[in-house]
Amino acid sequence: MTKPGGYKRTTVFLLGSILPLALLVFWQVLGGLGVISTLLFPTPVTIAKAFGKLAATGELWEHFRISVARAALGFILGGGFGLLCGILAGLFRRTERAFDPTIQMLRMVPSLAVAPLFVIWFGIGEESKVLLIAKGAFFPLYINAFLGIRNVDNKLFEVARVLGFSRLKQLIRLVIPAALPNILLGVRLSVGISWLGLVVAELMASTSGIGYLMSDARQFSKTPVVFVGIIIFAVVGKLADSLVRLMERRWLKWRDNYQG
Repeated sequence: MTKPGGYKRTTVFLLGSILPLALLVFWQVLGGLGVISTLLFPTPVTIAKAFGKLAATGELWEHFRISVARAALGFILGGGFGLLCGILAGLFRRTERAFDPTIQMLRMVPSLAVAPLFVIWFGIGEESKVLLIAKGAFFPLYINAFLGIRNVDNKLFEVARVLGFSRLKQLIRLVIPAALPNILLGVRLSVGISWLGLVVAELMASTSGIGYLMSDARQFSKTPVVFVGIIIFAVVGKLADSLVRLMERRWLKWRDNYQG
C-alpha cells in the first residue's frame, strides 16, 4: 500500500516533470523537422550522445568533481564567514555600525567587476576561483542571519535574562533557533549564488571544471558539449536547492505555514 507521503512526493515529481518533458519533445521534433538549426540548438538526442561520450571517457566526471569541490569550498568559506558576521552584527550594535556600511558597499560591487582583480592578486590558480565564489556566498547569509536575529521577539531575551542564561546559552538555546528560518533562507540563496559564481570563475580563467569544458567546447563549436555543461549546472543547482529545502522542512516542522 502506498503511503500518503510517498504518493504526494510522486505527484509533485510528476507535475514538475510535465513542462521539461514537453519542452524536450517539442525541441526534438523541431530539430528533426529542420525548423531550428541543429548547429545552434542540437537536439536532446544529440546532447545525450555527447553526455554519454564524455561520461564514458571519464573526462566529464573529473571536471565535475573539481567544480563541485570549488563550489563547496567557496560556500563554506564565504557562507561561514557571512553567518559569523551576521550573528555578531545582529547581536551587537557597535559591530553593526563598524561592519555594515562597508559590507553593504562591497555587496553592490558585481563579481564580474572584481574577477580580473582577483586574477591579478591571486593568479589563475584555485585561490582566485574559490575566493570569487566565497565573495558571492558571503552576503546572503550575512544579511539573513542579521535580519533573523533582529526579528527575534525581545520578550524572549527578557525571559532568558530572568532564567539567568549566559550569552552563549542565549545564542544556542534562543537566538539560533528563532533566527533559523532566515538563516536557512540565507543558506539556500548562498548555495545558489556559489553555483553561479562557479560559472564566472571557471569561464574567467581555468584549465579544469565544467565551466572550462564549456569554454573549450565553444571555441571548437562543439555546441552539444556546451549544452551538456548547461544542463549539469541546472540539475546540480536544483538538487542542491532541494537539499536545503528538505533541511528546512525537517528543522522547521514546528512552524504552521500556509501551504497553498
